[in-house]
Amino acid sequence: MALMNISDTGLTIEFTGRERIWIRRDPLTVPLTAVRRVTVLDHPLRAAHGARKGLHASGVAKIGTWGLITGPRQLVAAYRDRPGLRVELDRAAAGGDFDELVLSLDDAQMLARLIEQRVGSTR
Repeated sequence: MALMNISDTGLTIEFTGRERIWIRRDPLTVPLTAVRRVTVLDHPLRAAHGARKGLHASGVAKIGTWGLITGPRQLVAAYRDRPGLRVELDRAAAGGDFDELVLSLDDAQMLARLIEQRVGSTR
């Protein structure tokens, strides 16, 4: 499962070896100024939708990029029975690759509060 580190200027997401195979990228860093909204998800698997490039093990895991044709473009690493976050981004400010991050994270509630605090202090 991915790990999220929050600094004063950005979010860094580090993926496991298996996730990197499907996501095809090293750690992703997004500036806090690109974060528009953070939502805690009880079932992050349900948040990923649309055409995809990646792994979809029905009801178990989604790892990769979703929303390829109609958007929003989502970077997804979500698993069954794991809480998660949806981080909505300003795509241009985030580097132009994604509109949303949908991630299973054990500390989703705490991470959401920290992100909101940090984002609030940068505005």
